[in-house]
Amino acid sequence: MTQYATTQHPMKAAHAVTVNAPGRLHLGFLDPGASLGRRFGSLGLVIDGISTTLEMRLARGQQANHDESEEDHYAAPPYASEELPRLRAHIEALKRLSGRREALDVRLRHVLPAHAGLGSGTQLALCAGHAFARLHRLELEPSQLALALARGARSGVGVAGFEQGGLILDGGPRSATELPPVLARLPFPDEWRVLLVLDDARSGLSGLAERKAMAALPPFPQELAAHACHLALMQILPAAAERDFAPFARGVSELQDGIGRYFAPSQGGVYTSAAVARVLDWVGTRHRAGIGQSSWGPTGFAILASHDEAAHAVAAARQAGVVGPSLRLEIVKGRNAGASVVHAPGHA
Repeated sequence: MTQYATTQHPMKAAHAVTVNAPGRLHLGFLDPGASLGRRFGSLGLVIDGISTTLEMRLARGQQANHDESEEDHYAAPPYASEELPRLRAHIEALKRLSGRREALDVRLRHVLPAHAGLGSGTQLALCAGHAFARLHRLELEPSQLALALARGARSGVGVAGFEQGGLILDGGPRSATELPPVLARLPFPDEWRVLLVLDDARSGLSGLAERKAMAALPPFPQELAAHACHLALMQILPAAAERDFAPFARGVSELQDGIGRYFAPSQGGVYTSAAVARVLDWVGTRHRAGIGQSSWGPTGFAILASHDEAAHAVAAARQAGVVGPSLRLEIVKGRNAGASVVHAPGHA
């Protein structure tokens, strides 16, 4: 772990900190094979309406006497209990990094679905790190926290999204000890909507399984990398900047199709979930939409031009019987702001 110098924050210490971090869609890598020497590079979108919320405070009595004999206390809703070991590991890493050992009361109020392609791991780590730093008046930026907690090794979208939201393009990491630089950040048009297709019966690859899958893939063709970069730089981003939906949707769908076919041998097809694929194929043939899967899935998405069109697509898909019993369909907006932080002031 990198050791960072920490200093007291010039603001007053907080008695309790609540951090709400939005989810993100990973819209595709640009060059996972490093055909020009730099690997990955990615396009992503921060979304509203689905997030991780963490509350942290000093355990009772800690402000008065800094007693280090008490243990930390953790709580989470039943559906999020599997996230607690990872959360404990993050807090222990932060204590080693900072030297602060006061007992904490840490509560997960909401959590993004784990291993679903929505960035749950990075947002959990950054929520914990930001709350810990604010609670103890430590000057640690999200980029420092991400490196200390082993996040952002491939994509910089999650860290940049935590900081500022929006539609983000990163340039891939230069080394294992540096985060990918953000090359572009654009606001996502307010009127556009994202239809999320979530499959609660499946999980995307993660950890060792993900690393093995990446290692087993054939070299990423340079011509595919060039086309992906061309789509991102000369179609998707300009269309978003000009709020021109049709070329944006075409570009996202084409980028996703190429990346999905490349990763298909590792995830059982272009989509991890056949049930998600059925809905997206149905929507894509009837609506102008940017269609794809976020990261390893199983979450799929259809970006549509308006809320009315997204709502019509959901209603029609349900009526047609293409929405399987394990699926959840949600309509969300893009989010053009990063994480929100609420704190109860403490003493100087």
